Amino acid sequence: MFAELILAQTGSVAEDCTWNGIPLYGEVEVVESLPDIRVQIVSSFPDLKVKQVTSFADSCGEWTYVTSFADFSIQFVDSFPDVRIKYVESFPGLP
Repeated sequence: MFAELILAQTGSVAEDCTWNGIPLYGEVEVVESLPDIRVQIVSSFPDLKVKQVTSFADSCGEWTYVTSFADFSIQFVDSFPDVRIKYVESFPGLP
């Protein structure tokens, strides 16, 4: 339990590809406030490699962007993110 709290506080993605119990794949909505996850785009040392797909976003790191009925919401930030991501064309998931 204590280790899980530390992981959540440091922004690390769990080995089962979740953050705070939220699976990091599926349909994602970008919002300006009150997100489920605050995300920063980085070019090195990401917590998660993300591939944007148009359908069947059912594996770790595969995201389909939608405007409603999302699995979770994100807000892009420049500092103090919950999760740091890097966009990739292949091999999404944990680095």
